[in-house]
Amino acid sequence: MTRLTRRALLRTTACGLGYLASRPWLDAVAADRRRGTTEPKFLLGACDWSLGKRQDTAAFAVAREIGLDGVEVSFGEPGGNNDLRDANVLAAYRQAAEDNRQQFASLAMGLLNSIPYASDPRTEAWVADVVDVMPRVGVKVCLLAFFGNGDIQGNREKQDEVIRRLKRVAPRAEKAGVVLGIESWMNADEHLRIIEAVASPAVRVYYDVANMTERGYDVPGEIRRLGTKYICQIHMKENGNLLGRGKVDFPRVKEAVEEIGYTGWLILEGATVGGKSLVECYQENRRFLRDLFRIA
Repeated sequence: MTRLTRRALLRTTACGLGYLASRPWLDAVAADRRRGTTEPKFLLGACDWSLGKRQDTAAFAVAREIGLDGVEVSFGEPGGNNDLRDANVLAAYRQAAEDNRQQFASLAMGLLNSIPYASDPRTEAWVADVVDVMPRVGVKVCLLAFFGNGDIQGNREKQDEVIRRLKRVAPRAEKAGVVLGIESWMNADEHLRIIEAVASPAVRVYYDVANMTERGYDVPGEIRRLGTKYICQIHMKENGNLLGRGKVDFPRVKEAVEEIGYTGWLILEGATVGGKSLVECYQENRRFLRDLFRIA
């Protein structure tokens, strides 16, 4: 394990680390801390679906091969494949993370793209479920997806229903000390309308630089406007290209991210090309981000 990952483990919640207590390799964490080494500004992770291992513990092994620090893990419907509500499944995920010296970067509810949070009554209970699971794996952020069938861009009626539902679950998330991050096609104005209406620190924006670039938004300007008050995590993504070789202006993104003082996870998504394996693509993407953000 690199020092970066060891030190980062210290910053996760005590609840999330309980199952790792007394593991021998954590002695190195304490040693780093005694030496007074600097906490990392950024950790690099990837979505399990981008690693080709959606809702699969094998995502941690792929992440380790790439050289990442953790995985954004999918959270599905009750009784589905590798349901994290199940204690045995949760234990298997924890063991896989430990075996591969990886962390849970965040959770993600991509199923809301096909089963909309704005209209399907089942989703309210599912979001409440993820709030309960998050502390058990030591993560602070869960992505709530609003694409496909779940798209609410430009639809005030659907947005208002999302506001009502988030208001009901927000106190539960606040008590758990976790954040629900909205990822959507909406611009900063629409995101702010929802977040300010919910009026809870537990509801923020999960910002995707490629999605916002595709929509023609001023991505660095939006990042500065939303700031760390509203941005909870960031997808470093490109469509049909490796990072730095497509449409996203990553140098300007980097300047905005550093200007607002964001620290924490940068999550890889997409950014693969033909002629290279997924691991090769993601190793190149990892090197790009490490160079861009000067990650030691």
